[in-house]
Amino acid sequence: MKIILRILLSALAVVVLSKILPGVGVDSYTTAIIVAIVLSLLNFLVKPILIILTLPVTIITFGLFLLIINAIIILLADSLIDGFQVTTIWWALLFSLLLSFLQSILFSLLKEDK
Repeated sequence: MKIILRILLSALAVVVLSKILPGVGVDSYTTAIIVAIVLSLLNFLVKPILIILTLPVTIITFGLFLLIINAIIILLADSLIDGFQVTTIWWALLFSLLLSFLQSILFSLLKEDK
């Protein structure tokens, strides 16, 4: 149940950011849910491989290259999903940063008080 809420909150964040950022577009709410699912799968499957392959560059840049890896994941999702458009890597980088920030705010609402 919690995973469904996380996906729906991620989809909400994708829709909000697509309304704010002119370089990012989502056709429908269903597409936003698909984007949230695909991004979570890419972050789970592809991102660790990219991190391992680019480990020397990541170490030299003190971890800042991870921002570029996040933008590459966004552009990969753009190429996989028809109704999701990101125009440049700069919009993907900004979208990635704002999506992470917005998700951290929204996911904090799901945390249970102990």
